[in-house]
Amino acid sequence: MNKVFSLLQKLHNEHSLKLNEYEYLVQNYSAEAASLAAARADEVRRSIYGNTVYIRGLIEVSNYCKNDCLYCGIRKSNRCADRYRLTKDEILSCCHSGYQIGFRTFVLQGGEDGYYTDSVLCDIVSEIKRIYPDCAVTLSLGERSRSSYQKLFDAGADRYLLRHETADCEHYSRLHPAEMTLQNRMSCLNDLKSIGFQVGCGFMVGSPFQTAATIAKDLKFIEEFKPDMCGIGPFVPHHDTPFAKFAAGTVELTCYLLSIIRLIHPPVLLPSTTALGTIHPLGRELGIKAGANVVMPNLSPEGVRKKYELYDNKLHSGAEAAEARAELEQKMQAIGYVVVTDRGDIKKI
Repeated sequence: MNKVFSLLQKLHNEHSLKLNEYEYLVQNYSAEAASLAAARADEVRRSIYGNTVYIRGLIEVSNYCKNDCLYCGIRKSNRCADRYRLTKDEILSCCHSGYQIGFRTFVLQGGEDGYYTDSVLCDIVSEIKRIYPDCAVTLSLGERSRSSYQKLFDAGADRYLLRHETADCEHYSRLHPAEMTLQNRMSCLNDLKSIGFQVGCGFMVGSPFQTAATIAKDLKFIEEFKPDMCGIGPFVPHHDTPFAKFAAGTVELTCYLLSIIRLIHPPVLLPSTTALGTIHPLGRELGIKAGANVVMPNLSPEGVRKKYELYDNKLHSGAEAAEARAELEQKMQAIGYVVVTDRGDIKKI
């Protein structure tokens, strides 16, 4: 245990460890280590962001997807999925209702749906920015060409979320169909960064075939890439996927890794994800206490929230609904944090 504590101290001071040291931290997880990591992460986060929590309005624009990722409930092979896509007017309506209750970042997330061409998306993005010039637009729409990303950036998109899923090539190939490669995913992330987006990466905790060694590679990649945002959450199986019978990831390891990521890259914008709230009634609060500083309530039309089912029992009501912002604020206040109306850009230090 003394070695774990010394490594956490080193990470706190230097924001860097060797690959084998990250692996050791993961292998030697304990409640005691997690408590220390969370305390350090909270101290670091408060020194930069105080006790503020940023909220993002999540708009799930489509559950059509051309990909067949083995873990995902909206994979193209799932014939049981009830497909939908939102129109421009529906998306703008979501933004209108969100703006009225204090959201200043809108996150457009969806499968890789060919309907959303560059021209369609650029029109939507530019209109959101025209109506709400004080707001940030974040896109999370998968792998696209560099020229596509450039057009979206020129249209006014501020941020792009693209989880790398795993920084290990073999592991990546076991989670995805053969036509998808880690090399292309990393190329997309580098394109986004060079274009000028605020970029987010991330991975699932407890995904099938994941090991302490693969997680160590994820942590080293985050250290080197220095994303503006990093979304991690527990793997949760979906009954209509090849991974239906695999066990879910845990809240405990996810929160431990949230703390470690905060120590690796202190100013990172770190969401406490919906998946955490799905597998534990206090999951998102635990994530915030572990070092996260972002939550993303759902602004999607109520009629489609259930349809965007990436995994089983996905949280889509209660505090996840935009109408329950007051409830969300109360939950954050109860653990000593304040939800703020703010774009919530990364703070450079």
